[in-house]
Amino acid sequence: MSEQDLDAAAVLERVKTGVNAFDELVMGGLPRARTTVVSGTPGSGKTVFATQFLAHGITTHGENGVLVTFEEPPADIEANMRGFGWELAKWRQESRLAFVDASPPSSDELIVGEFDLAGLLSRIQHAVRTADAKRVVLDSLTQLFDHFIGDPKILRRELFHISSALKKAGLTVLMTAERNSEYGEITRHRLEEFVADNVVILRNVLHREKRRRTIEVLKMRGSHHAEGEAPFTLLENQGVVAVPLSSLRLEQQSSIVRVTSGNPSIDEMCGGGFFRDSVTLVSGATGTGKTLLVTNFLAGGVAAGEKALLFGYEESKGQLFRNATGWGVDFAQMEAEGKLKIICLYPEAQSLPDHLLTIQALVDEFQPSRIAIDSLSALERIASDIGFREFLISLTSFIKKREIAGLCTATSKSLIGGESASEQHISTLTDSIILLRYIQRKETMHRGLMVLKMRGSEHAKEIRRFTIDSTGMHLGSPFEEVPNVFTGGNIANQ
Repeated sequence: MSEQDLDAAAVLERVKTGVNAFDELVMGGLPRARTTVVSGTPGSGKTVFATQFLAHGITTHGENGVLVTFEEPPADIEANMRGFGWELAKWRQESRLAFVDASPPSSDELIVGEFDLAGLLSRIQHAVRTADAKRVVLDSLTQLFDHFIGDPKILRRELFHISSALKKAGLTVLMTAERNSEYGEITRHRLEEFVADNVVILRNVLHREKRRRTIEVLKMRGSHHAEGEAPFTLLENQGVVAVPLSSLRLEQQSSIVRVTSGNPSIDEMCGGGFFRDSVTLVSGATGTGKTLLVTNFLAGGVAAGEKALLFGYEESKGQLFRNATGWGVDFAQMEAEGKLKIICLYPEAQSLPDHLLTIQALVDEFQPSRIAIDSLSALERIASDIGFREFLISLTSFIKKREIAGLCTATSKSLIGGESASEQHISTLTDSIILLRYIQRKETMHRGLMVLKMRGSEHAKEIRRFTIDSTGMHLGSPFEEVPNVFTGGNIANQ
């Protein structure tokens, strides 16, 4: 973008939509007195996004609105949107919101021949004056086309006249339109070419029997915007909640304060413990001690007077309590004292964006000094590679920005080692990596621990033996002959 374009974008007055992360993508909100087309397949969230735009104007900025509906009668929209916490009927009674009901009396009614929309424009303008509105939504223009038999150029021309008249009146206009596929034509009737200053696409892609919702800013005339898709979800009493991956910034301060891992020997291997604002990955096969390290990490924080939060996705709360008791750690007492909070969820219970928002909400509520995720591999199976990496980027960014010590586990793909898919995704995002491996010595299988990475600090390079008993993990001497901890290996003579 040229300097002239950037200067023009900088002076544009912005209108916030109420979708905070989306407003970040478009550098502060939609340009005022412009027309935006929001396109998506059925069920992608167009009406929710459009209604949220109106609701946020009414409740937060004192900007009243007009909702023109071509599909559902006002009473249905009011009922459907109540679950998101928006009292459309109340606002209508208070003259803060006006409806223009252009929905067809019956699904069989068709508009035939040449016509103009002067009557509709007059109704919209009257509603704008009645509500003293600043924002207008037309939902959904596709229904208007579907009930019209004739030259679509005529309808596009009339819509252009409506859009132009509303913009000249200083109104910010949002129109919704349907598309036939998630990655095909932008709108079914090519509306964006005629009426849109800005184009936003909502997608609801099915992958691995799960839906992944994303929002993309395709076009923002005269203004810079972030490119690419950002995940979003629909939440009760909130509406559209998006995660702006492309606008995340590496802005957090780097702490030099060390915190304990919960195991003095591991602290020594790491140069004195983990950094306060770091994220550590513990990778290993099943049974190598990943959950034990999580237990030590949480217990070490509580012993130091910190609050700790655990999200478990593989074991129930009862199992985690039993395991901790077997290692001499009383999770029940810690929780009773308000120092520990444990949340156990099935990964399949919700989408990854929903899991992320759950984590963020509980961190805000509980205010922990450290957080553990056990395990990332369980979450990985419910999303695409792209969706999983988006989740990891957002999660690690959030933890670091809050200056919380984080510990995540990932399960290796085989018992003797090998890089897990989770490890591939998160290895570059974490500050420290600890590998736990089974190592064969003749007929005996031993456990080994290695600090593979410790960003910003010296750390031990050897592979240490360790054992697990009723008091926890105990590190022994290094292996003299180094096995291959990445592909698995054995030591013949030790």
